[in-house]
Amino acid sequence: MSDTRAAGLGQSALPAALVPPEPEVDFSVVITCYYEERSIDEFYKRLSATLESMHRSYEILFVNDGSTDGTFERLRAIYEADPHVSAAIDLFRNTGQGNATTPGIMLARGRALVIIDSDLQLDPEELPRLVTERDAGADIVTGYRRERQDSLRRRLPSLLANAIMRHVSHTRLRDFGCTFKIYDGALVRGFEFGPFKPWRPVPVIAAAGRIAEVPVTHHERRYGESGWTFRKLFAYNMENLVNLSERVFQYVGVICLVLALLFMIRIASAFVVDTALVEVTPGLVLNVVIVSLLLTTAILSAIGEFVIRNFIMLQRKPAFLVRTILHRRPV
Repeated sequence: MSDTRAAGLGQSALPAALVPPEPEVDFSVVITCYYEERSIDEFYKRLSATLESMHRSYEILFVNDGSTDGTFERLRAIYEADPHVSAAIDLFRNTGQGNATTPGIMLARGRALVIIDSDLQLDPEELPRLVTERDAGADIVTGYRRERQDSLRRRLPSLLANAIMRHVSHTRLRDFGCTFKIYDGALVRGFEFGPFKPWRPVPVIAAAGRIAEVPVTHHERRYGESGWTFRKLFAYNMENLVNLSERVFQYVGVICLVLALLFMIRIASAFVVDTALVEVTPGLVLNVVIVSLLLTTAILSAIGEFVIRNFIMLQRKPAFLVRTILHRRPV
């Protein structure tokens, strides 16, 4: 057992144990926790029982995403009691699910990586159904929530996010937001995720050759509140929109040029022939100018987002900072 304190999680900041060797177990289950003090024990017992029933080698890695309640104390107790729990990581502050998943992925030594929420909205007992598809040859197996039990305020931004991510990944997945997935370990490690390149599922999904979808049960949240605020959902959508930047700007550019050409033709025609089309008036011209300005502002905002993200990346600001790591080799 080790208890490591560090400023960040990376190859230069922590021991060589954080650079995983060849896979040692069939499944690495990476779980992020955010104020799950009341749910984590039940979730762990159900997950552990499910993994044992599968008779496959496995490890469990927990990451406390900045919770200030008793979540990490519960994770420490679970880690000390169960040798299958190979890591319990405590972050200094809440960084968001994608960032918090990254240190778990960096330590994972499974041939396949399982991602699932610990808030009891998903049933860990349904994992064998996803594993069946994994054994059949799928690079990624993703659950989709048949009857999602979230509020309309949560579902509406997700509809937009799913639409954007389908375009980014060139797939037809129904539910990107369902955090019940199995990824091929080699596929994930090929991206070399770390503190300066945090975990993002969309590029991994886009790189997969074979993807399977499995319907899963979704429950109302019993404890606490989701860490996905409207602000975080909006930021996540913006990030995925930036990933679409090249195509978006090309499409918008072509559309603007076509519309501008048509408008110029319409104006020119008014001086040549008497037409029954809508009369070109100062009001029409003003409306066109206003729409053009709004469209230009939207495009400049997207470009600004892209520039800012690249600037932050150049500053080498880590996406997460680790307070404590409890880590050992998987059994």
